[in-house]
Amino acid sequence: MPILELTSRERSDLRSAAHPLRPVVLIGDNGLTEAVLKEIDLALASHGLIKVRAGGDDREARETMLSTICDTLSCAPVHHLGKTLILFRPLAGNVKPAALAAMEPVAPAKRRASEPYTPKKLAAEGKSLAKRPRRSESEEPKPAKARFVPQDQLNKNGKPMRPSNKRATTSGHGIPRRAGSALSLRAGARSGTSRKTAKR
Repeated sequence: MPILELTSRERSDLRSAAHPLRPVVLIGDNGLTEAVLKEIDLALASHGLIKVRAGGDDREARETMLSTICDTLSCAPVHHLGKTLILFRPLAGNVKPAALAAMEPVAPAKRRASEPYTPKKLAAEGKSLAKRPRRSESEEPKPAKARFVPQDQLNKNGKPMRPSNKRATTSGHGIPRRAGSALSLRAGARSGTSRKTAKR
């Protein structure tokens, strides 16, 4: 039977699709027997893409096993890495390889702007966010009360001043400032007296 030919792109895609697979047939010390070939044929007929584990340390013997399997069962050799052989034969009725059809990117469903957003976890479970019931007019929130602002803290337009624009006021705690504080020294410097002259 003829060996199935694959393009390099198909071979690469099949190799990546076979990555998570585990070997389904193990070739023991007896080599390729009729029973082993029958098992490989059944696995290819049901799965299409399989891994086979070949025993023995001789790489050339594994190469001849791979070519014998492909000739006998008319399948394609996808990859030979160490003792693992990856084989592919399209399933009956499939135009495209099943592994390649499964790997084709599916266009993500786009959400319209008017549709509500559903988180991925809920969407995976088939649920959606519950819509909030609309408020009736009686349940409408009342506007917040205006904050009381003293008249001396309003600007010309009647709006509260920013903290940097507030006029200097007396201290709110009612404790008089000590003599010798930074403000009193500055006031003394303006009046023409300095600290040195004040001590004498």
